[in-house]
Amino acid sequence: MATTAQEPTAVLPGAPAAPRRRSRTLWTLTALTAVAPVTWGTTYVVTTEWLPPDRPLLAATVRALPAGLLLVAAGRVLPRGAWWWKAAVLGTLNIGAFFALLFVAAYRLPGGVAAVLGAVQPLVVAALALPLLGQPLRVRTFVLGATGVAGVALVVLTDSARLDPLGVLAGLVATACMGTGVVLTKRWGRPVPVLAFTGWQLAAGGLLLLPLALAVEGLPTTVTPGQVGGFLYLAVVNTALAYVLWLRGIGLLPADRVSFLGLLSPVVAAAAGWVLLGQSLGAVQLAGVVLALGSVVVAQRGR
Repeated sequence: MATTAQEPTAVLPGAPAAPRRRSRTLWTLTALTAVAPVTWGTTYVVTTEWLPPDRPLLAATVRALPAGLLLVAAGRVLPRGAWWWKAAVLGTLNIGAFFALLFVAAYRLPGGVAAVLGAVQPLVVAALALPLLGQPLRVRTFVLGATGVAGVALVVLTDSARLDPLGVLAGLVATACMGTGVVLTKRWGRPVPVLAFTGWQLAAGGLLLLPLALAVEGLPTTVTPGQVGGFLYLAVVNTALAYVLWLRGIGLLPADRVSFLGLLSPVVAAAAGWVLLGQSLGAVQLAGVVLALGSVVVAQRGR
């Protein structure tokens, strides 16, 4: 029987009772959780510059499966009872379907367009929190969510941005999958330490992707050292480390606050394009950065 996770206090268990120390603990936890979307912001640059072209399923599989098996081995705990199917559902939403659709969007859309679609996630989480978590819809959340989307759009969209219909659909469905996964993770809770819990989801998602990748794309005939480095970065830093911190944060922070941290990803993607690819950031883009980051900061403050 599914259990509904109690609304968290956004404070680590056993944290000091003094308000000032409790606030420091909260912001430390938030900062650690934010590491995940910061690393995810580099996905677009790594995909377009260092991975084999036109292989989204292969990229998603290599990103998820090795990291998942490694974390399962490190956690040394397998699912029990209902958690077999719950882990499969969360692995499909957070990893399998999300990774595959994310890479389809990354290959078929400019990074900016894909980033705007991902910025809708706080609105998805807010809409799902009512039926699944019993949290009321709040005007503040939707205003901040719309402000964040507008800020991301100012940062990353240009007049030359092309809209591939399949890429747009993939980006929207990927965002819906990730948002649903965040809310269900809050609803079901975490029955084991975070290493094992993350490994379950990554392994489940990777095993779902593996036969699809082999059947649809197959293995590349050659792999360059740069591509190997890109795969290693995605598997170790962008996935294993990032998802451990992300799922830990979901368990200890309110779902709406966690979802707003995802707005950091497109901002980092724009910064990575500026630093690594020589892309320019004008006054409009900088104004968008201020709006997006402002939405993130205000969303982290008390209700």
